[in-house]
Amino acid sequence: MKRADEEEYRQFVAARLEPLRRTAYLLCRDWHTADDLVSITIGKLYRHWRRVRAAENVDAYVRGVLTHAWLDERRRPWRRERSVDELPDRADLNSSEPTLADREMLLDLLGQLPARRRAVIVLRFYCDLSMEETAGILGISPGTVKSQSARGLDALRALATSSSGRPSEEWA
Repeated sequence: MKRADEEEYRQFVAARLEPLRRTAYLLCRDWHTADDLVSITIGKLYRHWRRVRAAENVDAYVRGVLTHAWLDERRRPWRRERSVDELPDRADLNSSEPTLADREMLLDLLGQLPARRRAVIVLRFYCDLSMEETAGILGISPGTVKSQSARGLDALRALATSSSGRPSEEWA
């Protein structure tokens, strides 16, 4: 890679590292795996930087690489290990902010969705992509994105209702 290209690549990665990391976390629900996914993604970007920067929408291209890296990781047999949510010596975090509990509940509910449906929900509603952009990233039709979005939101509502015993205002 030429020096000018490398500088452009570094600036791009520096500007988008945290949003990529948060998106990866929403997909996989584990910060260590999210960091691994981001590393895989930026490695692929480095190898193919000329093609990446020539893309019509570079951010969508990068989210696609990240999403496919996550889906590839899910298929690997060694990834079938499950990490635990609670560490034995974890300090009790008493937060008076009610949105933290809502966020945790949403993350738990997202974790219960199938991988593709979770990917559609994260790309559509967290990354705020259109149906067409989401379809392009996942390699599916916009109609499939629409149906998977609807089914995913219905599943989240049902899970939210069953976990609390009553519908939440945010989910109703």
